[in-house]
Amino acid sequence: MGRKPRIDQEELARLAAEGWSNARLAAHFGVTESGVLQAKRAAGLSKPMADHSRALPWTLRREHSQSGPATNLRNLSAAAQGRTVTKDKLNTALRWANRLVDNGLDITYDPEHSFLEVPAEGSSHIGRVLAEARDVLGEAPGEGPRGADTSGQG
Repeated sequence: MGRKPRIDQEELARLAAEGWSNARLAAHFGVTESGVLQAKRAAGLSKPMADHSRALPWTLRREHSQSGPATNLRNLSAAAQGRTVTKDKLNTALRWANRLVDNGLDITYDPEHSFLEVPAEGSSHIGRVLAEARDVLGEAPGEGPRGADTSGQG
């Protein structure tokens, strides 16, 4: 088995800054696109992956990982971490979370039944996730991007 090709980090940084795609970089260096991504991470050329563990502290079953609540929680978490979330996805997540908070509800997870809306007790999980997203978005409760109504009532 041959030695793995070595990617020169300075050359990688220069070519990436010129806008080369990962596929083009992979062909240039004789590695896979995954190899390029690993080299970019090692060189500090890629953003760290978003960590959604605060918004989704449960171990989700595969069939529940793309459900509406999981997606909404990930989108709120991404917004709270300063990531770009499309306006429609963000509005959907904000409306959903506002509806729960406004009705005194929280979200929990049961692997057998997926996500469940439950009465909020004390510190609300969804309330905290929503507040973190609002802080970064610079929004007041019930207000969405650019003042859009996200209360779900209009």
